Amino acid sequence: MKKTVLITGASSGIGKAFAFEYAGKGMDLVLTARSKDKLMEIKKEIEEKFTVGVKVITKDLSKENSALELYKELSQSEINIDVLINNAGFGTSGEFHTMEFSSQHSQIILNTLSVADLTYYIIKKMAEKREGTIINIASTVAFQPVPYMAVYGATKAFVLSFSEALHQEYKDYGIKITAVCPGATKTSFFDKAGPVGMGKPRKAEQVVKTAVKNSEKNKLYVVDGFGNYMVTLLARFLTRQKTVSISGNILRKALYSG
Repeated sequence: MKKTVLITGASSGIGKAFAFEYAGKGMDLVLTARSKDKLMEIKKEIEEKFTVGVKVITKDLSKENSALELYKELSQSEINIDVLINNAGFGTSGEFHTMEFSSQHSQIILNTLSVADLTYYIIKKMAEKREGTIINIASTVAFQPVPYMAVYGATKAFVLSFSEALHQEYKDYGIKITAVCPGATKTSFFDKAGPVGMGKPRKAEQVVKTAVKNSEKNKLYVVDGFGNYMVTLLARFLTRQKTVSISGNILRKALYSG
């Protein structure tokens, strides 16, 4: 019997790359994002190339209770999820008080609340079966505070901490839970976040290969790319004051030097 993968934020970038990766492994897919047109295009591409089923559910997970709505749709269709990819997320940059409240609020819901909610609903069945896989997309910014991206950095710190805790809780249930921490990646992320990427961007496909490989090994977390990994180590050797000062200076220069 084929396994089924649920991928959030599946309409582009890392989410889309996950869809093709798991389709190549012969797994059925449930793809969700806000853009129905993009999801339907991906569905068509995958079904033409692979012998798998693809179900599209249009959902904006930055809205209150949207994760529960998604779960109810899955239950009504009697779809059981074997692999959950919590990929959907976005970031914004600038001084906290100058950014729209609604954007910050939606960012918190999407990046943290929907991740926790969806995991809660789906992990129950995984625990009953004593089998399952969850991959949560965090970020290299999860390792230190990030001035001028305060909300985004904090939400990704939540994802990393949340994933690591559940990894320990559910290891005896046969459930693999891994946090994946990409650095700058060639996606549409920076269209909204602004010019805040550091280093040479990695490809979405590289991030996904890193994620799947380390998830299969049930790693606690993984940082995509050696250079990105070295950057995350700075927080271990510097004081928190120094770390936040460095990251703040880098972001301020990126945003305001022009």
